[in-house]
Amino acid sequence: MSNSYNALNTPKIKPQTKILVIEDDENIRENILDILRGENLRAIGAKNGVLGIRLAQKIIPDLIICDIMMPELDGYNVLEQLRQDPLTAVIPFIFLTALTDRDHNRKGMELGADDYITKPCKSVELLKAIAIRLSKKTAIIDAYTTALKQASQQLNKSLYYDSLTNLPNRLLLKEKFNQILNYLALNKRISTTVELLSIVYISLDRFNRIVEVLGYSQADNLLQAVAERLQTYSRNCHTIARLGTDEFAIIMVTDNQKKIVIEFVQNLLVTLGKPIILDNSNEVLITASIGISLYPADGSKLELEKMLQLAHKAMSYVKQQGGNSYAFYQPTLNLIDCDRLSLETSLSHALERNELEIYYQPKISLKTGEIVGAEALLRWFHPEQGNISPIKFIPIAEETKLIIPLGEWVLKTACQQTKLWQNSGYPELRIAVNISGLQFHQSNFYSQLVQILKETDFSAEYLELELTETVLMENVEIDNEKLTAFKELGVQIAIDDFGTGYSSLSYLQQFSFDILKIDKSFIRQLNKNTKTKTITSSIIQMGHELNLNLVAEGVETKTELDFLYQTSCDEIQGFLFSQPVNVKDFTNLLMSRKTLTLPQ
Repeated sequence: MSNSYNALNTPKIKPQTKILVIEDDENIRENILDILRGENLRAIGAKNGVLGIRLAQKIIPDLIICDIMMPELDGYNVLEQLRQDPLTAVIPFIFLTALTDRDHNRKGMELGADDYITKPCKSVELLKAIAIRLSKKTAIIDAYTTALKQASQQLNKSLYYDSLTNLPNRLLLKEKFNQILNYLALNKRISTTVELLSIVYISLDRFNRIVEVLGYSQADNLLQAVAERLQTYSRNCHTIARLGTDEFAIIMVTDNQKKIVIEFVQNLLVTLGKPIILDNSNEVLITASIGISLYPADGSKLELEKMLQLAHKAMSYVKQQGGNSYAFYQPTLNLIDCDRLSLETSLSHALERNELEIYYQPKISLKTGEIVGAEALLRWFHPEQGNISPIKFIPIAEETKLIIPLGEWVLKTACQQTKLWQNSGYPELRIAVNISGLQFHQSNFYSQLVQILKETDFSAEYLELELTETVLMENVEIDNEKLTAFKELGVQIAIDDFGTGYSSLSYLQQFSFDILKIDKSFIRQLNKNTKTKTITSSIIQMGHELNLNLVAEGVETKTELDFLYQTSCDEIQGFLFSQPVNVKDFTNLLMSRKTLTLPQ
């Protein structure tokens, strides 16, 4: 049989293609089988529908040709049963029929037939129909294979790469690490050069605060910019990966010289510290805390997770020290971690064990020299370690959110005590209480404050809530509404540590404060820097123009007092008059009527 059907631009049929012919008329069936075998195709015949289904399920042909009108099981039933079997459901199916009724054709197509051939059929027509059906099947398989390959590649990428930054993730980092180990093992056998393997663990400082201010979308843009900066800086010489939200790791292999790692990390801090422009509008300054573990210097097992753990400890230590620096892992950090964990546990029980106490630092009027109020300051007396500095335990309280119940206790206790002093003959005495960001942003803080004032029978007009500028960075509109609600209650609002935050002047314009506290860092410089005097004088003048009460913190010398008195500062607090004292000593100060000698 010639391949005359190919002259019509019909695709060729591959030799040995399996074709099942289901036809009850033996003459027609044998004729079709002869045509197919003449084209070097594997043609199998079935004399009825039942046998045809069995053969189809057994040999899984590449294509089926089936008569419609057959006894026992017609072609429609054959097609319907084959389409229900997953093994035969997608085999191309051509009906062979003497019927020309459109309704019959439509029924077959609805059941899933691919084509119709009318009996009697010519060999060219038959072979062309078969070739086209097989070609379409091949195209479908090719498209499916391509899609599957693409899906596999995408899955592989999602398994090994971070979707936001396109940096390797922890899984790929581990594979890269193992490749480096193999390289080091090989190099050790063929060279005498000693090499140093370093894990550099990077965490962005204040990232959660950045998210709160800029939102998640801009924070993602920032992370992408940081990732690009890391890649550019490393010049593809080292393996970089993203480990977590704002954490990255770099594997370095260098000569056995620690100074190379130090130089790399120092320059990395400078690179990361350069301003990042987001959306051509927001300029963000970031810093990072970096921890480094070394092999073989640290004597640790040469395992990625172990080295990451050691580098993470060093990074955490840097972050506790204020960030924007680096540190190498040292065994003593394990002791620091244990001490911190122990301190966290002890702090969680400090309140119930009555280890906490409030000290009161007097606030002095520069008009009368008399005590007009006090600032409540939390102190912790550990049964074994003694007095724990607030600089040490307050950050822990904030990180663990223990600051919320502690802050509530301080607020309630301070109001109770001040009410006792008022009832003892000091009715105008005011109390100032520091409020943390976590405490201020609680949804129930307002109702909690109202309840405390009610329980302690304390008048709101004698209460001052001290907030730092950073507390009010989350949402200006909502925070302003909260402040307005507190002021309507009668509470005084003080801005604490003025001049050390982000945008002091703009905050004075946006929020309605009553009291402005000049940070002690300004006061300490009054005797050393004439510019500081000018700035402090301007702050006091500006505050008065805004009808604010000015309070200077940390006043320790008579020279500082003289300057503040001359510039008409309203109140001071500091060691010049008294350090923070307990309830008993503060009561003695009130009873003794101690006053501050004012300049002449």
